[in-house]
Amino acid sequence: MWKRLVLVETGLIICGFAFAIMLQAAIGLDPWDAFHLGLSIVTGVSIGLVVVIVGFAVLFLWIFLKQKLGIGTILNAITIGISIDLFIAVIPKAPDFWWGLGYFLVAILINGLGISMYIGAGLGPGPRDGLMTGIVRITGRPIWLVRTAIEVVVLGLGWVMGGAVGLGTIIYAFSIGPVVHVMLPWFNLDKVKEPEEVEGH
Repeated sequence: MWKRLVLVETGLIICGFAFAIMLQAAIGLDPWDAFHLGLSIVTGVSIGLVVVIVGFAVLFLWIFLKQKLGIGTILNAITIGISIDLFIAVIPKAPDFWWGLGYFLVAILINGLGISMYIGAGLGPGPRDGLMTGIVRITGRPIWLVRTAIEVVVLGLGWVMGGAVGLGTIIYAFSIGPVVHVMLPWFNLDKVKEPEEVEGH
C-alpha cells in the first residue's frame, strides 16, 4: 500500500505543478481549470483553494450518485489545489505567446506523467472523474455524451466568469489522451484498462 500512496501523492503533486505552468502560460486551459480560474477571478479566492472547494463540492454530489470513495479520491481533492498555489508563486509568467506555447507543451507532458502515476496507483478516481462515471451509471447515457456535456457546461461557465479559454484548451483536448496512453503502462500497478476520462482531478 505504501508504494501506491507514494505513487498517487507524487502524481498529484506533479499534476499541480503542471497546472501551475499552464496557468502561467496564459494561452488557455482545459474546461475544468478554466472553470476554476473563472471562479477564482469572480470570488477573489486563490485558484488552488477553488480547486479544493470544487473538489469537495463534487464529492458531495457523489452521495446522490452512490459513488465509492477511495483514499486517492480524497488525496486528489486536497493535494492538487495546494500544489497549484505553492508552484504558481514561484513559476514566472510566460513573457509572450511563444514562451506560453512552450510552457504549455511542456506542461502537457508533465501533466500526462502525473495523471499516469495517479491512475496507475489504483486508489480511486478523482472527484470530477467519479461525477462523470456516476452520471453514466445512473442515466445509462454513453460516456462520451456525459463527458462532453459536463465539459461544455464547465467550459461555458468558466468562459463567462473570465476563465482562460484559447489555443491551450484545444491543444489539451487533443493531446492529453495520447500522452497518458503512452505513459500509463509505466505505472499501472494493477494492469487495468486505460480509463475513458483522464482529466487528472
